[in-house]
Amino acid sequence: MSVVLGYDESPGALRALRVAIEVAAAYGEPLVIVYGAAAPGVTGEEYGAHQKAVREAGSTVLGHAVRVADEAGVPSTVELIDERPAQALIDAAARHDARVIVVGTWGESPVRGALLGSTPHKLLHLSNVPVLCVPADES
Repeated sequence: MSVVLGYDESPGALRALRVAIEVAAAYGEPLVIVYGAAAPGVTGEEYGAHQKAVREAGSTVLGHAVRVADEAGVPSTVELIDERPAQALIDAAARHDARVIVVGTWGESPVRGALLGSTPHKLLHLSNVPVLCVPADES
């Protein structure tokens, strides 16, 4: 089994990283850090340029998260997946026999999340794996 984390370096994701490391350490399981790299709303010729930029940003972000996991002594792997975040996390959870998917939130109201389709909201409705939603620090 594993703990799957959706990570994009947002305030909610930073706290979710800490929580995911705690959960992985408590269960003695590896952490799978996932970045959904689908370029939002872009088609045609623009897609290639946007996709490259999104993947480069994702690689940088994932590297930061791996360093934090390494410092905590938690083994980790990364996946940069060319899907929207919710689907990327669901796919990774299935491949890695996830115990839980951990994601951060950053203050969206439930109504806004439902209307705009936030990743945590989608996961709560689509995932067969338990989802742990971690709020951003209030500081």
